[in-house]
Amino acid sequence: MTEDKNLAEDFTIEESIKELDLIVQRLESREISLEDSFVMYQKGMELLRQCSGKIDTVEKKVLKINEDGGLSEF
Repeated sequence: MTEDKNLAEDFTIEESIKELDLIVQRLESREISLEDSFVMYQKGMELLRQCSGKIDTVEKKVLKINEDGGLSEF
């Protein structure tokens, strides 16, 4: 799981979302064991946490136009 965690940190937001979609599909499958579903759930939650952090970072970097027509970070 540690190797997966390090790889997940290198994922783009889009790659993480694709991976989350695959995890959801696997979790919805009736062919997954309880143990595997728990591991997949943990991996999905970690990906979700990382996506949230990356989105927060991007939001902070987005520039908005202030009243004077200049650009400022929010």
